[in-house]
Amino acid sequence: MFDHISMQLLLGQLLIGLINGSFYAMLSLGLAIIFGLIHVVNFAHGAQYMLGAFVALLLLNHLGIPYWGALFIAPVVVGAFGLLMEQTILKPLRHLDHLYSLLATFAAVLIIEGLMRLEFGSTGLPYASPLPGGVNLGFMFLPYYRGWVVVFSLAVCIATWLLIEKTKLGAYLRAANERPEIVESFGINVPRMMSLTYAFGVGLAGLGGVLAAPIYQVSPSMGSNLMIVIFAVVVIGGMGSILGAILTGYLIGIVEGLTKVFYPEASNLAIFVIMIVALILRPNGLFSSPESSR
Repeated sequence: MFDHISMQLLLGQLLIGLINGSFYAMLSLGLAIIFGLIHVVNFAHGAQYMLGAFVALLLLNHLGIPYWGALFIAPVVVGAFGLLMEQTILKPLRHLDHLYSLLATFAAVLIIEGLMRLEFGSTGLPYASPLPGGVNLGFMFLPYYRGWVVVFSLAVCIATWLLIEKTKLGAYLRAANERPEIVESFGINVPRMMSLTYAFGVGLAGLGGVLAAPIYQVSPSMGSNLMIVIFAVVVIGGMGSILGAILTGYLIGIVEGLTKVFYPEASNLAIFVIMIVALILRPNGLFSSPESSR
């Protein structure tokens, strides 16, 4: 049945899946941090990813700041916007059911995307690659920039995981999630720490948008097209699981690539089939901690 499938096609699709998985992992990571540490279902994550791409585009077109500068500036700008959003919209809902934050962030998505369409239109805008050219791997031609995205995304994911799991700051964040009164007894402002955690997760989304700008056209709908997949990745990995978000993001990207080789018609459905199976076998997610099932 699969005699016509060449090794070149298989390896090429695996590499493309790894590239897509880099975006899935980074966006899922930010979403998992926000939910796992401050219990906010951030439906606006895709819009914040889109804003990162637009900030990079505006920095280039209006201030002449190239991609390498935008890589640092755009996440800070988007993170600051997230902090403003957290203070004005989410903070009053902090002690209510998660559904309220989901509805509030969903409303924010509609407003943000509507304003961006009014200002920039619905047509995608190009962003030139900062690393033109590529290398012939034999089974495919790999653009240098896409290789950079894979390496850089993996480095960011690992660094973020180490920050949260292996440092004193991460210990405070995890403790504040369980027993905020104990953390406050050490003189730490827990509400401020939670607000900055949200800004950090949003900044990761903005960083993902900068990385995506040279690959995908910059448009108001680029985030909403991705969010269904990102939420599925977070659910499969385990809501709030940092490591689960990273591993599942790359895993789903690779599975998508393989599905396009063996059964292209089902490539868009594969992730949701995996999600259903994962929820049946492990309702709390594949990488959920024992405490999350209690």
